[in-house]
Parts: sequence; C-alpha cells; structure tokens
Amino acid sequence: MLNRPLPERSQIRRRLPNQRWQIYPQKTDLAEKLAVSIHLSPIISQLLINRGIETPAQAQAFLEPESIVLPPPLEEFPDLAMSVELLHEAIASQSKIAICGDYDADGMTSTALLLRSLRALGARVDYAIPSRMHEGYGINKRIVEEFHSEGVKLILTVDNGISAYEPIARARELGVKVIVTDHHDIPQQLPPADAILNPKLIAESSPYRGVAGVGVAYILAVCLAQQLGETRGLIQPMLELFTLGTIADLAPLTGVNRRWVKRGLKHLPKSKLPGVQALIQIAGVQAKHDGKGRQGGQGGQGGQGGQGGQGGNIATLSTPSPLSTPSPLSPPSPLSTPSPLSTPSPLSPPSPLSPPSPLSTPSPLSPPSPPPKSLKPEDIGFRLGPRINAVGRIGDPQTVIDLLTTDDMGVALTRAMQCEQTNTSRQQMCEEIEQEAIAYVESEFIASLPQDRVLLVIQPEWHHGVIGIVASRLVERYGVPVFIGTYEDETHIRGSARGIPEFHVFEALEYCRDLLGKFGGHKAAGGFSLPAENLELVRSRLIDFANQCLEPQHLKPLLKIDAQANFNQINHQLFQQLNALHPCGIDNPDPVFWTANVQVIEQQTIGKGHIKVTLAQTINDKQYTIKAIAWRWRDYYPLPQRVDIAYKLRENTFNGNTTIELELVGVRLTKASSQIFYTASPNPLKATFEYNQRQYTCGIYQNNSFPELRIKNSEGKILVMQPERTIGLLGTSREAAIEVDVSQPQYDSIIQAALQALSYIQQNSGVRIQNPELR
Repeated sequence: MLNRPLPERSQIRRRLPNQRWQIYPQKTDLAEKLAVSIHLSPIISQLLINRGIETPAQAQAFLEPESIVLPPPLEEFPDLAMSVELLHEAIASQSKIAICGDYDADGMTSTALLLRSLRALGARVDYAIPSRMHEGYGINKRIVEEFHSEGVKLILTVDNGISAYEPIARARELGVKVIVTDHHDIPQQLPPADAILNPKLIAESSPYRGVAGVGVAYILAVCLAQQLGETRGLIQPMLELFTLGTIADLAPLTGVNRRWVKRGLKHLPKSKLPGVQALIQIAGVQAKHDGKGRQGGQGGQGGQGGQGGQGGNIATLSTPSPLSTPSPLSPPSPLSTPSPLSTPSPLSPPSPLSPPSPLSTPSPLSPPSPPPKSLKPEDIGFRLGPRINAVGRIGDPQTVIDLLTTDDMGVALTRAMQCEQTNTSRQQMCEEIEQEAIAYVESEFIASLPQDRVLLVIQPEWHHGVIGIVASRLVERYGVPVFIGTYEDETHIRGSARGIPEFHVFEALEYCRDLLGKFGGHKAAGGFSLPAENLELVRSRLIDFANQCLEPQHLKPLLKIDAQANFNQINHQLFQQLNALHPCGIDNPDPVFWTANVQVIEQQTIGKGHIKVTLAQTINDKQYTIKAIAWRWRDYYPLPQRVDIAYKLRENTFNGNTTIELELVGVRLTKASSQIFYTASPNPLKATFEYNQRQYTCGIYQNNSFPELRIKNSEGKILVMQPERTIGLLGTSREAAIEVDVSQPQYDSIIQAALQALSYIQQNSGVRIQNPELR
C-alpha cells in the first residue's frame, strides 16, 4: 500500500532549479590583510580574492583602472599601423570605403562607430550588413562583388571576416583592398586580407585581449583620428557607442574594457548623440549615483527586463516559535516604475587611449563623495541592448544604423520607437518558441539527455533571428550545451549554439566541419548551417564531442557563490561598498551571496512568470525579513517553505523610499532537510516527537528507490512527502489519500518539527550521510 508512487502531476510541480553550487573558499586572514592595505572592508577584499586579485597592486589596478599605464595599441596589434595607413590613403585620395557589418548589437554599434568617425574625418564611406534571413552571418561574395561594381576600393569588415576566406580572396582578385576587424576565434586558415585586427591574434596578457568587435573598431577609429590630428568632438561619441556594444555583446569587463566602459557609463546619460538620448528615453532608463540601484527589475539571463519587485525594509519582527505558523502578511506594495531620465552633472572628457599620469602613491580606494550619476551595465544589458539586438534579429539593421548616426532628434525618436516595437515582437516570439522547444525536448530527448550530454533541437518555422535567445534559456533550464536551428528550406538548416563552461562551442563546430556549411563563433556561442540530410550525423558527432569533454556532474548549471551572509548584515552600507567592484559584467560578475535555512513567508507570481517573495531568517531570537524577486521562475512556484538561497543585492526605489532587495539566482533545499533523506542505514531512521501538545511518529522510508518522510498522528493519519516536491499525500492509506500542498504553513511547520527530531536522532546515533554534497 505504501509502495505506490506519488502521483505524476506532483512530480511536475516539485521542480527546483537544477544547479550545482560552487562556493568560494573564504580566505579570512588574506582578506583582512588586503582590506587594511586598500582601505576597504574584508568582505570587499574577499570578493576581490575570488576574482584572482590578492595583492595591493592588483587591487589598485582593478579598483582604479585609470591608474594603469596602457601600452600603445600600435605596439600590440601588428596590423594596426597598416590599417591606419590604408584608411589614411583612402581618405586622402577620396577613394570609396565600404564597411561590412553584422546584425547583432556589437556589429551594428561597430558599423555606426566607424561610419560616424570616418565621415567626420572626411572619408567617402558607405556600409552593408548581410541579411540575417537570406544570407546569414559575415561578408559574402555577393557583397564583395556589389561593392566592386560600385567602385569601392577598400572594404572594412567589422565584427566579422576572420573566417571569410573565399569572399576576401574574391575581393583581392578584383583588386579591392580589405581590412578585417573581428574578435571571433581564429580559424585554421586566415583570410588573405591586407590587414587583420583581431585581439585573439595578440598576446593573452595584453589588456586589449578581451575587446569585442566594437572595441577593435574603437581602437582603429581613435588611432586614425590621432594620426590625422582630428580627435576634437569625436572621442566621446565613439566611447558611448563602444560602451553600448561592449556590454550588449557580453564582452569581459576586464582590462581596457573595464577602464573604457567605466568612463562610457558616466557619459551615456548626458550623451549628445540624438540616437542614444532617444533610446534611453524610450527604454525608461534612469541615471543613478554610483552605488544607487535601478528601479524596476531586470529580465533574467537572455531576457528583456520585466517588472521589478517592491523593495522591502529589513525589518526586525517579533519572533514566533520555530514551528509555529506565520501570521498572514498584508499585500505587497505596487511595483515601481522607472522615473524619467535625470540629468547628471557634466564631466570633463578623458583622453581616449593615452594613459593618465602614474600614481606615485595609491590613494584610499573609498567611493567618491558625492558620486557622479552614471548608468550601470544592467541598464544596457537588459534595457538598451535588447532593443538594439531585436532589430538585428527580426528587423532591418538600417533602423539601428540610422538611430546611432543621425544628428536629427526627430529621426532618432522615430527609429527608437521602431526599436521598441520590434523588441516587443521579439519578446512574444521568444516566448512562443521557447515553449515549443521545451515541449519538444521533453517528449523526444529528456530520457537520453544524461547520456547525450548535448541538445540539438531543430524544428521548422522558427525564426532564426531569435533562436539564439531560446538556446540560452534552454541551457539555463537543462544545463547542457544547446544547438538549435530551423529550416531555411527543405534542404538547408541554419542554427545557433550556446555552451556551458566545460564545453567549447567553436571547437565542437570544428569537430563537425565536414558535415556543416558555414559556421563561426567562440567558446561560449556560435552559429552554423548544414544540409538537412546531415542532421542525424551532426547529432551523433556532437554527442561524441560532448562525451569527450563533459562528465555527468557538469550537466547542471554552475552557480558560483562568493560568500555567505545573514539578513542582519544586508544593509545600505554593504551595498555601497559593493560599488567599488563596478562595473560588473562578464568576467567580473555581480557578487553572489547565499543564506542558509530561510523561510518563505509570502510568495506570488507577477508579470511574465516572475516570483515575488518575502523571506525571513531568525538570528538570536529576532526575525529579519527582506523582499526578493526571482526572474522567470514560474516553473518553481510555489517555492518550498524552507530553503537555502543564493542571490545578488539590488536597490529598489518606490515612492521616494530606497530599500535593499534580493534578486534570487539559486535555491535548494536546506542541507539539514535534504541530507536527512540520504542516510546509510539498514533500517529506516525513525523518531517520536511532540508538536502542539500532540504526539507524532515519523521516519524516512524508501519508496521505489525514492526516499520519503512519513509522519503519523495518534489517529493513524499519515502525511507523506518527498524532497523537492511541494505536493504530498495525506490519509490513512495511499489509496484513500488526498493530495496536499506541503509548502503551506500548516504542513510545513509539522514537517520541520519532524525533520528536527530525526536530525537529533541522526546526530546522536552516528548515522552516516551517503551523499553529503546533495544538489
């Protein structure tokens, strides 16, 4: 009777994020020593140590990037001098220059940056961007021949070209000179261009190594302007476009990227570019003092910003008994809406590439007072960037080029509104395709996924402009590399790929080279095409590659956590100290903290599948509560009542009040709760306990290899629950039992009392845990 499994539908509802938590080791002595030398708190020092920064000199360079003496770019990029010379000659002779860009945010901002700068320097220049729908990524023979027919003498590729051997060879046959500027991984055979600028070709130790396509374009444009002595009025607009493209392309915020992005974020709110002004207004982005958070919220990885959560005061409440049912809470306040853009105070423009004077003595690295107003990377990554990217994905890239190159505010507002409308369509399209892809994976591949270790998902009539976003969401959901595609026609497939840390996407595509058409990319992402007849061969080849580099433990999304914190430590002072790490982004992520055994005392779904929660932690007989938001977590609703949480800190402003809230990025059952289910004992773990003046018995039993907790009262009624499930059974037998939501307080309280009793028995009997590193 008790061996009948729990109903299938309760298995569907019990999901929690499928994650592996990696918590950095805490180096307390080193952190305290470093804190003294840099005049910051030990917690900031520990965060720096987690990022590989352990000496005062390294900390100085990271926290004060303007103090770094940069090597001249002309010494780092072997073909940079030749590229400047070719452009100089073309401008002097008024030869036609053509830019071949790309349709993502990096490629479009790169194209706009070079168009603005070359036109300002007197060049005859035009551009072309391949059709995402009909041609795919990168320069091709049609574009080369069209440029030649128009009298173009010099082609300049941006954010593409490094893998385009045949089109560039064709250009050389036609007598057209070519400069390739790109940042994608180096293929086995370089194209026969006159000059190639790619940070992957320079020393790994170079501060320029991590620049995106727009970074290469920025370096080239600045060096050319300096060569011609025409930098006045050019540098700041180029820096703004560099900042937009770098963050939107998820380039690492280290080296010169960190230095220049930090500058650019301060300039963007007061940009003189009509297109940037219009985009900021349409997106509802508000400039903030450094250290002040955004209003509203962000849309989660790969998504567009949704509704934000109301910030909650970290209030001290009266402490109920550990197992009592929490009293109902009043409804949360309405969600905040971003205020209109505020105007920051002017800043003097920094010099473009030349280093500032070295600092003789490191100054204390405390935040300036009062701090300047600035944007933050998430404003671009989740507000501005998606509106640019959406156009390249499902619209006409000319809209963005016009937006970022026009000097007419009316044109800029029109183009910005077009970007907004296109982004709304993109969001709807992504949601539909994501749901279709999940249904397809669940029906066709979920059973073999642990053995396959990679997903190749191909379906007709998907828009390949947005499948890359869907790929990212599937990686987040299933924890494996995802290759997703759709049919261009009956015989050709085009797709996009996203990886996980232990999997190199470009190397995987290289492994399938003989089965593919065009392909390109880097470690984390790529694009590809293939004949439809090769689909199953490509699937087998990818499975073979995945099994060479991935182990079963890799098939859960990796969540890196910086440090443990308690709710009584979370306050405005801590948040302000974290500002020293900004700008955060790729390779310098927002700090992630975790807190053990918190109680979910209120939760509701909001917006497009988000969960808004109130969490509580009891410390020294005081209860501390805080609001939190979990983006795109509707599949995990409702959350269990007792969990460990991982989160980032955010400030939220509502009705003039600024409070700290959490952005949940991970959740798991508490260690005590989960470990108790996995004991190495020949007999069930049993206990007797008293709850609300009534006697109960409880035990951990195996049901078809699944552990479960059974709690029995004096009338013979049994409550049954399994770890990570929110639906249990209640009755005198399974056949007569009803399903109950065990996350509800009346059930959760008695479950916690039972687990506490079992934990006491376990600790005093020496029962061994089978797998202490659960989840």
